[in-house]
Amino acid sequence: MSHPDAIQNIVILGGGTAGWMAASSLAHVLDAKQISITLIESEQIGTVGVGEATIPPILLFNKMLGIDENEFIRETKATFKLGIEFVNWGGLGESYIHPFGDFATDVETLPVHHHWLRAKAAGYSRDLFDFSLMVQACRGNKFVHPVTNNPRSVLAGVHYAYQFDAGHYAAFLRKYAEQRGVKRIEGRVDEVQQHSESGFIESLKLESGEAISGDFFIDCSGFRGLLIEQTLNTGYDDWSGWLPVDRAIAVPCEKSGPAIPYTRSTARDAGWQWRIPLQHRTGNGHVYCSEFVSDDEACETLINSLDGAATADPKQLRFKTGYRRKYFDKNVLALGLAAGFMEPLESTSIHLVQTGLARLLALFPDKQFRQVDVDAYNQRTLFEYERIRDFLVLHYVATKRDDTPFWRHCQNLPVPDTLQQKIDQFRSAGRIFRESNELFTESSWLAVMHGQGVEPQSWNPVANRFDGADITARLEGMADVIARASDAMPDHEAYVQKCVAESHG
Repeated sequence: MSHPDAIQNIVILGGGTAGWMAASSLAHVLDAKQISITLIESEQIGTVGVGEATIPPILLFNKMLGIDENEFIRETKATFKLGIEFVNWGGLGESYIHPFGDFATDVETLPVHHHWLRAKAAGYSRDLFDFSLMVQACRGNKFVHPVTNNPRSVLAGVHYAYQFDAGHYAAFLRKYAEQRGVKRIEGRVDEVQQHSESGFIESLKLESGEAISGDFFIDCSGFRGLLIEQTLNTGYDDWSGWLPVDRAIAVPCEKSGPAIPYTRSTARDAGWQWRIPLQHRTGNGHVYCSEFVSDDEACETLINSLDGAATADPKQLRFKTGYRRKYFDKNVLALGLAAGFMEPLESTSIHLVQTGLARLLALFPDKQFRQVDVDAYNQRTLFEYERIRDFLVLHYVATKRDDTPFWRHCQNLPVPDTLQQKIDQFRSAGRIFRESNELFTESSWLAVMHGQGVEPQSWNPVANRFDGADITARLEGMADVIARASDAMPDHEAYVQKCVAESHG
């Protein structure tokens, strides 16, 4: 790193999950003993700290850092997560689970749902979700780690993530980062000092009078976007025309009963409510559209539906779904809420921090900050945001609900062209195509479309060349193997406690 153009000083503005994820990964990859990495945060400002549910790629992030899983589970009060249950989304009284992992294995080179669609048209009655090991495990409150020494085992297909206390996770990563040389400074930024000609940020002057200079700045200052927006004025594209919810109220409550291995999203009259079970408590929140319900009514709905006594005062959040027109501009890169916001319906917030960091490391700059690399970062990040946006919009537009003004509004939301194409292809013949490594897999799209009643008119005609009775027998065999495997899994709560106990050893 002795090249004259090499980045010598990195300054991260803001702590929380995003800031400490950035500090940890950069310290691990870059060696904070050679490059100065400074994180500025203020205890006074606090963090949003409600992003408590994750998706499977978080395992890769923790593994990259060399984190011991049992220690992590103990320190963050984590539970395991196999998917998300959606209650009252397709229609009132209906529910389905969007599982991690695939639906059974392909049959004769075709995804299993094509054979299932053909069999169903001939009178086959078994539900498609019977072919998901993760769904069956969720229904039985079961969990086990994936089998790694036998790729043919059905348990090799276990995919999981975590539900954890976001504040504890940030503290866990802070300890990790500081042990590796990251310097934390307590303070609030009073003034951002820029180069008079280039506009590049040179230093952050704190209220104490201290100036923290840097070559590269990472903005984790939350919705304010102190560097990326208030200083560089990159602009914000508003997606609330597609995703109308604009507020949330979060409140933890006492734990009631064993922790389940999935997050629950229950549709309400003007939005939806999350329930995230942790070891020591349950995280809850009500995400809603202020055009259709008042803050007081939304808070009342949340408090009245808790399954334990509230353990803190409700916390109000206001947001506008959308993204910065530039995530990376000059010598500033925005992560977390500073980069944009997509509601937490599919637990993507922490993941977007993770992929932002992976993209940064792949395109890591020197002091030249070459525009071709900055543009590549912005283009790839926007693609990811747009595809996640499409997946979220699907939940709203694929509803049959018309019982409240909000849900009638959702039925008439505009649909992005990229999403409409996916829906049309699935309705036509059950086809789902994943583009350019977009986040959500074919299985995820299948789960939500099927779960919310988007019905294909046909299936891939290749399925017709196989004997119907033989295929039905094979389907039954797969469903039976999955049922037996999930029945044999340990109880989820007991498994978590076992991991915690082993962490002390």
